[in-house]
Amino acid sequence: MRNFYAEISQATTNGKKLLAILIDPDKFDKTKTESYLRKIPKYTTHIFVGGSTVENFKTEETVDAIKAKTDLPVILFPGDYSQITETADALLFLSLLSGRNPEYLIEQQVKSVEKLKHSKLEIIPTAYILIDGGKECAVQRVSGTKPISQSEVISVVNTALAGQFLGKKLIYLEAGSGADFPVSEEIISEVKKAINIPLIVGGGIRSLEQQKKAYNAGADMIVMGTQFEN
Repeated sequence: MRNFYAEISQATTNGKKLLAILIDPDKFDKTKTESYLRKIPKYTTHIFVGGSTVENFKTEETVDAIKAKTDLPVILFPGDYSQITETADALLFLSLLSGRNPEYLIEQQVKSVEKLKHSKLEIIPTAYILIDGGKECAVQRVSGTKPISQSEVISVVNTALAGQFLGKKLIYLEAGSGADFPVSEEIISEVKKAINIPLIVGGGIRSLEQQKKAYNAGADMIVMGTQFEN
């Protein structure tokens, strides 16, 4: 059985850069799955599936449609516990460490346990840190939390380190879907220097130039979504 976290970790160790395409089930037309997958970059390594709010059963339908057309790992990136489906390969078990709303620090995680305790999903503990991307994003609205300002670099670094000290296996810096601007190179660089676990960066990355800047700053995996929805 594949160990998806081990593969991500090994890629990080080897300096191989990863790209995940994020698919929001509420914005995905499963009848066009094949044509959608043909449009994503050939160097895509993972498919993430999830959204801040998703209609019942849409996640499972989306995962099933994608897995029928690609061998890429399909990893859940859920906005809440209702989006968990057994048909995916793995789950980012997210904790929103940048906010102080207990619902997204621990309550959603507790609610997911009945679904997960007998699950075959690979569960990957992930520190999720929301960074200001210049506009209010869905994560802010749903979670009722504020992002960390891009000027508060030390706060971001310390939050990432707190996640690592808590035993998280991934750090995910998120500027939010459709962000006006992505997480800064300075933040990526400083976080990468401080941690020794893989670093994921998403939100507001739309061009090859922005990808390269994020990779060069230290991102191990980049997540893109809005560009391909549009």
